[in-house]
Amino acid sequence: MLQLDHVAVLGETLDEAAAHVERALGVPMIPGGQHERYGTHNRLLGLSPELYIEAIAVDPALAPPKEARWFGLDRFAGPPRLDKWVLRCDDIDAALKALPMAGHPVHLERGDLAWTMAVPEDGLLPFDGLFPALMQWRSPVPPGKTLAASGLALEGLCVSHPEVDALRDLLAPHLDTTGLAFETGAAGLRARIRTTHGTVTLE
Repeated sequence: MLQLDHVAVLGETLDEAAAHVERALGVPMIPGGQHERYGTHNRLLGLSPELYIEAIAVDPALAPPKEARWFGLDRFAGPPRLDKWVLRCDDIDAALKALPMAGHPVHLERGDLAWTMAVPEDGLLPFDGLFPALMQWRSPVPPGKTLAASGLALEGLCVSHPEVDALRDLLAPHLDTTGLAFETGAAGLRARIRTTHGTVTLE
């Protein structure tokens, strides 16, 4: 069964992506690290229950990758926005057999973290990027369980797309839909997050 692991805010720069999160939620993000294979870097912010937000962008200090960057970051432009949702599973090979459009498995490590991510050859996820990225943690304790408590909690995530029924039907047999909603509309994500000053929407 696929479960929500984290959501990602993309930006043309990491500072812009992180600032977008911090303005909305009123809590600073913490340093993450670099992803040398894809030429990106990130910052993180823990959410209850055992979830997190990732701010991610191209890292100008790293050499350009030999393959397309994940999350479609080679083509990302415009203001920072909540742009990706990532689902974890216990068996990435089985998940990709059921949902091959998610990409091919790529094994990655950074520090004490190890994971396998499904990445399309061109870096672009289906449904205008709104198809979820799939992953399997290979380290015993993933970030969602180790990030410091921020006082924030995810109350719900809404996935919007003109062909949302087709997207939902593809995922429904495999997905834990707790806290998830699907609606017909322009492609995008909206997260409802409970903060110390009330519930806010991160887009």
